[in-house]
Amino acid sequence: MTLLPLSSPKPILPRYLALAGPTASGKTAAALAIARQHPVEIISVDSALVYRGLDIGTAKPTAAELAAVPHHLINIRDPLNAYSAAEFVKDASVLMHDITARGKLPLLVGGTMLYFKALRQGLDDMPRADPVIRQAIEQEAALHGWAALHAALALVDPATAARLAPADSQRIARALEVYRISGLPLSFFHATKFVAVSAISMSAEGQKDMDNLAQPGCLISLEPSERSWLHQRIAQRFETMLAAGFLDEVKALRARGDLHPDLPAMRCVGYRQAWEALDGRWPLSELHDKGIFATRQLAKRQITWLRSMPERQVVACDAPDAQQQVLGLADGFFDKQANGER
Repeated sequence: MTLLPLSSPKPILPRYLALAGPTASGKTAAALAIARQHPVEIISVDSALVYRGLDIGTAKPTAAELAAVPHHLINIRDPLNAYSAAEFVKDASVLMHDITARGKLPLLVGGTMLYFKALRQGLDDMPRADPVIRQAIEQEAALHGWAALHAALALVDPATAARLAPADSQRIARALEVYRISGLPLSFFHATKFVAVSAISMSAEGQKDMDNLAQPGCLISLEPSERSWLHQRIAQRFETMLAAGFLDEVKALRARGDLHPDLPAMRCVGYRQAWEALDGRWPLSELHDKGIFATRQLAKRQITWLRSMPERQVVACDAPDAQQQVLGLADGFFDKQANGER
């Protein structure tokens, strides 16, 4: 057995099908269509759906949709407790092997591209400084004080917070910056990580075998050919959320008394804007426009991430036959699996 020191090892995964796309691109409907035709279990790849109580604003699948096919990594975490990309990789890897052992195929569905990247490629080394995020942290410190930011750090990276003084502004800022960029605590990057590789020669051919083992899936990407189509869908969905009681949902979360806007759950798109409105930072009448704008910005970032994944198979989500195209690609993948092809 050879131990390879790696900062971000790739997991060795069973075969899987993945469906990614920006918010409001139709992923849930397409995934359920696949599940009606093939033996799959769905693993959510969404950093917001993990949180209990965040239902309306995350467009969480309905009870009927959740009952139609087994879903995983939804409602697994209280919003007080952060969930990281490293935890996702660990949880998803275990689930994928369990689903395979049950004779089904893991179907990964979502729009948190960092999670897809972490699962398929491993996690990056410690991220470089981001001036925009650092400036935001400095502004928060000026408003609330470094002790408050130290307390916020303790919620997402208790190991690092424990070794830093509440007045150690430079190190607190860097630890928060790393977490906000990567979704991972600074302590994760400081830990020595190893991956055990058995019966695989680490020659060039051996490394090729490792890469193949880590990429045994098909990634279908729903992307709009016209941004205006997606923008209209985003606006309609946010309006539907408001009509369904989204603001009351945020009020109920605030009423708990233990949540605050620095938590990752409360920084989710829509929730952050609603929280700020309820704090009186701007009129509630502006929530509609601010929520839609923030969601558009999220979709733009998601599409940028997707375009950095050359292995994806793109389906125009605004095409009239988009769902049929997705099903065709899924059918082709299952046919290859049945024939023993990679």
